[in-house]
Amino acid sequence: MINDLAHFYCTAFLGVRVVTRGLLPNVISTVNDSLDDSDLKQLLIFDDSTGKQIDVDFRGTTDDVLKRLVERFGGLPDTDVNHQPTRRVGRPKLGVVSGEVTLLPRHWEWLKSQPGGASVTLRKLVDEARRSGEKRSKVRESQEATYRFMTAMAGNFHQYEEALRALYAGDSERFYEFTSDWEPDVRDYVKKLADKSFPEGDMNQ
Repeated sequence: MINDLAHFYCTAFLGVRVVTRGLLPNVISTVNDSLDDSDLKQLLIFDDSTGKQIDVDFRGTTDDVLKRLVERFGGLPDTDVNHQPTRRVGRPKLGVVSGEVTLLPRHWEWLKSQPGGASVTLRKLVDEARRSGEKRSKVRESQEATYRFMTAMAGNFHQYEEALRALYAGDSERFYEFTSDWEPDVRDYVKKLADKSFPEGDMNQ
């Protein structure tokens, strides 16, 4: 049962205070054993990777709660290395795959003039574009996760809108300034979610 939910790391809030954090089954077990029904109704649990709120039905025993979660989250796709797509291999040592590239004459002239020739230069350009794209994707995912949590927990906080604008503007200095006087647990969780929202990844504010 726990293995099915093992990748769900989360944080539980009661009001503006963190109650517990960790793997979702452990969090469920902890809060179900330590909080009364009235507190459980006010409890908010957030996915640490996406900032999304996880709705949990706390009726019944801890096993009942976990069983419902397994039924809900079960069957998630896993990463099976045996199901990699097959591809043709060119030169064995490099694993090079040949293909057709259509460029204008000026493009070919520039590529041929680069150190290592056209093939080496193209591979470098593709690798650089991939790294740049992955970085932008991580920034966007971090911003969205931060936005989700802030909307749920900090919408009424001082300078919330200013902090949100700074988040999407990539202005880490102003973002951390605007959130500095927020409730400590909420502020610290926001900083954690926003870790990759800024190019410098500055968490030393």
